[in-house]
Amino acid sequence: MADMNLSPLIKVSEVKLIFKSKIKASERLKVKQTLDAYLIFRQYWDEDKIELQEQFKIMLLNQANKILGICTISTGGVTGTVTDPKLIFSTALKANATSIIVAHNHPSGNLKPSSADISFTKKLKEGARLLDLSLLDHIIITTENYYSFADQGEL
Repeated sequence: MADMNLSPLIKVSEVKLIFKSKIKASERLKVKQTLDAYLIFRQYWDEDKIELQEQFKIMLLNQANKILGICTISTGGVTGTVTDPKLIFSTALKANATSIIVAHNHPSGNLKPSSADISFTKKLKEGARLLDLSLLDHIIITTENYYSFADQGEL
């Protein structure tokens, strides 16, 4: 075995994964349908930004479809936001989620998904599959209504 000379100058950061919920497991909300997810997302959306800036959020769920948490992944401009799939998946993995629902708003009020929305959803679905996560839905939110990729058979 090679002689390993460990110098005190070698410093490496220690990484710890911690998830602490402030909500008891028995009190977590359960998502049974798209409307549930939409209404919960809307409660956590910044009303001052929903018609001003596009935001992207993720809902983390356990095996029983109970919500572990909601996280804002990105905030952009009027016509888009840059969303990094690595942030989505690292957040889901850190929370020990088994499935996710993602959502973003369209400040214009138009519920029709853009080609970028469709492409990104396919990319997320494939990434989730590789990580043994389920992408249950991608919801586009406006102040008045929502569009569900899952409900439209596009997931």
